[in-house]
Order: sequence, then C-alpha cells, then structure tokens
Amino acid sequence: MKSVKLHRQLSRLVINSLVFLLLFSLNLSAQEGDVANGEKLFKSTCAACHRLDKKLVGPALKGITDKREQDWLISWIKDSPGMIKSGDKLAIQVFEENNKLPMTPNPQLSDQDIIDILAYTKGEPAAPKAELVSQEIDPAVERGKKVFKTNCVACHKLDKKLIGPALFKIGEKREAEWLKLWIKDNAALVASGDKLAKEVANSTPIAMTAFPQLSDQDIEDLLKYFEVGDVKKVTANATSTSVDNQEIFNNPRTGVWTSLGLTILAFILLSLIVAATTNKKVIEGEEKEDSMLKSMFLSPFLRFLALVFFLLGGAYLTFGYFMQVGVDTGYQPIQPIAFSHAVHAGDNKIDCQYCHSSAKNSKTSGIPSVNVCMNCHKSISEYNGELFGEYSKADLDGEIQKIYDAVGWDKENLQYIEDYEQKPIEWVRIHNLADFAYYNHSQHVNVAGLKCQKCHGPVEEMHEVKQFSKLTMGWCINCHKTTEVDMKNNDYYKNIHEQLSKKYGIEKVTVAQMGGQECGKCHY
Repeated sequence: MKSVKLHRQLSRLVINSLVFLLLFSLNLSAQEGDVANGEKLFKSTCAACHRLDKKLVGPALKGITDKREQDWLISWIKDSPGMIKSGDKLAIQVFEENNKLPMTPNPQLSDQDIIDILAYTKGEPAAPKAELVSQEIDPAVERGKKVFKTNCVACHKLDKKLIGPALFKIGEKREAEWLKLWIKDNAALVASGDKLAKEVANSTPIAMTAFPQLSDQDIEDLLKYFEVGDVKKVTANATSTSVDNQEIFNNPRTGVWTSLGLTILAFILLSLIVAATTNKKVIEGEEKEDSMLKSMFLSPFLRFLALVFFLLGGAYLTFGYFMQVGVDTGYQPIQPIAFSHAVHAGDNKIDCQYCHSSAKNSKTSGIPSVNVCMNCHKSISEYNGELFGEYSKADLDGEIQKIYDAVGWDKENLQYIEDYEQKPIEWVRIHNLADFAYYNHSQHVNVAGLKCQKCHGPVEEMHEVKQFSKLTMGWCINCHKTTEVDMKNNDYYKNIHEQLSKKYGIEKVTVAQMGGQECGKCHY
C-alpha cells in the first residue's frame, strides 16, 4: 500500500512539474522582444498618439517598462477601457493623468506583439544603420541651389535638356558678365543688338523669363552651383556585422522553437526522474533494480504522458497549419515596374488618394492609369534620389523608361509619339479578398475616416508593397468590435446611438453594435 501511495504522490508531482516547466518555457520564450518588429508595430499602431522621447496626445513611452509592470502594460494596451471599468487603481490614475482621453484598445495585438513594442520603447537600436557622410559644401553653392530650385527647374536641368538647355558647366561656354545680363533681362539684351543673345534666343522656341528681382550675388551663387552641381552623399557602414546574422536573432519565430525545445527537454528530464524512481520492484520479498531505459518503456504513467504529449502536439501543429491556409500576410509579388511607395508616398509626400482616387467613392481603390503617372513623369525622366534595393541609377532610369514605352512618350522632344499603340502596365494584385466577402473602400475611407495604413500598414516606408494585415474574418471582426462610431455632425447616427446606448448600457457604441458584426453585411 505504501508503494501505491508513493506512486500516486509521485505522479501528481511529475504532472505539476511538467505543467510548470511547460508554462515556464513558453513564458521564457515570450519575454524575448523583437525590437525591429516592435518598431514596425509602434509606427503602425501607436505613432498617431505617442512618441518615444516627448509627449504627443499620450505620454512619452521611452523607458515605460521601468515604470510599469509588463503584465499590466499588456492588459492596458489590449483593453484600457475594460481595465478602467474593472476599477483597476493604476488604470484609473493613468486615465486621469492624461486628461481623461481614452486610449484606443488593441485586442488584435498578441502578447508577443506587445512585448516587441515594449522592447522598442527601451530605446535600444534594432540594428546599426549606415551613416551618411557628405563632403563640405561651399555655402554659396547651397544658396545657388536654392535659387535654381525656386526659379529655374521648370525649364532647365543641370545635365540634360528640358525646355531650355542643360546648365551644368555653362560658365565654360559663356562669360559670367554676359550670363548675368541674360538672366536678369534677356529680352533687353536681344533688343540691344547683342549677336550671341540673338543666336541663343533664336535657338529656343520659348522665350526665357526675365529675373530682374535677382541680385548680382544671387546670380553669382547660381553660377557657382552650375559649376559644381549636386554633391552626392556617401554611405559609410557603421558596423561590419552582417544583416543576415542580425536577422537570425531578430526573427520573432525564434521564440516558438525555443518553447518547443524547452518543452521536449522538460519531458525528457521528467521521464528520467520517473524512470529513476520506479526502476525498483519487489520479487518474492527481495528488491531488484531494472535498467532505467527498461523502466521508461514499462512505466504506464510515462507511456500515457507520452501519448498525451504527442496527441496534443500533433493537434496543435495540424490546427495551426490549416488555419494558415488562405492567409497571405507578407505576400510580395514581383511587379512589372519597380515602383517604390517609399519614394512616392514617403519622400515626396504624394497622397494615397492622388493615385488611388476611387477609394473615397467606390468599392475598390482602383489602379492608377499611366496618364496619372505622366502628370509628374513628363518632366521627371530620371531618378536622383537615394538608391534602394540592388538597383543602380541606370536601373531606376530604365524603370521610368518603361512608363514611356507603355504610353509612347518621346522624352527628348517632350511630346507623345503620333499613332503610337499604347500598352497597359500589367500590375500584379496584392490584396485579394475571397469572392464571397464584400468590402467597400468608400464606406471605410469616407464614413469611418480610416487611413490607408490601418489595413495596408506603413506603405510610405515600403519600396515593394506587401500584404501587411491578415485580412481574415476574425481580423475584421476584432476591428469592428473595438472601433467606436463617430457621432459628430450626424443626426442619423445620433438617434441610433441614443437607443443603442440605453440597450447596451454604455457611453459609446462600436461598429459591431451598429450592425458591423451581422453576417449579411459582408456575406450577402
């Protein structure tokens, strides 16, 4: 009987130890914050209201983990209104300290996502970045560059003809004093009978604008800029550590394998403990000892434990595999033209709806026609920004040429080619919902006032756009459950809100409570 009791106590001890070690291993791996992923999530989720180093709408978040417990921060970020309603003293204190401005809940974020964001708020860099080192520039050249951009770029380029001739090293072809007179009032110079002025005026189809407002110093600075041109920035690597090695340690999936490895080790360790404590048996009053390996195979408890372990593990892996079918997060096809959203929407601040104009009044956002591209690229035939990817300047100039080839534009004569057979650019679709799911861009852009980044992520930072969000039904419903309806200047919603607020006993109504969770809204 003592032996039976001992085995029961041992079994309970082993089960408790296994559960503890499993939870510990999962928790240990979850504590590993991915700073790079945290930075992306911070920019897409938190940057509208927070900065790291200074107060915006909400408080500065740098070093927040030194002030608040991690578990509390996870709960607060996921559902701050719920914590306030539950009576959490710290939640109420934070709410009152920030002028009772409600923080948007983020139930779509996993615990690991929030841990990554908190790792980013510590202010530690994810990876050393390349430093830009520039040559010393004469202040006069910089002033001349500003004069050129303000007055000349509509008709001139430095290194090639636009409407007027290329101006780089123009001082080697014309005398400085003549150039000053020509720039200030070329018409008066022609009228004075100057032969060179007449020759230049006759060689250009459009008369040059006079600039009497420019001082002699302005023109001297301009001529210095023509002599030097643009000083290119040189990229210097701040470290010799390879990016590939850094990505290995910044990969969020590393935590999953760590959890699996620690769990297997815990199982092996407990198997050895059980085998070591049950390898003795009594035969005819004598105690004999079996080998530890034989005890592991013969132990009913260990065999049951192994069966449960493999069944649960197999079910978890199978379920996880099938749940990813049709989820194309990260899908990034090769496009026919290397169009960079980071250059257009990021560097040049082009509004998303300038190109995707139908997003505000149509079901789809639309793909811009080549004519929309030509609104800018009639006068932008080359790339002069910072290089990205593995492209050279010649490569990117060739990508712009693909637009001209599609529409039939002669960049030398600045006109369309007559009787040219235009060809559409065959862009590859990235975001594609199932046919049985209805989605209307105008409803979300106009009525809800959502920014494009809410679903598509920080496209202004992407050179090659990829699918940022899951776009699954659960992802949409979670958004509807947490997004509050804006009732300002809307009598229709105001009346419904008064009825629903009484029905649900709440102050603000979410999209889901307004009908955004009904099956027929998306599956009609």
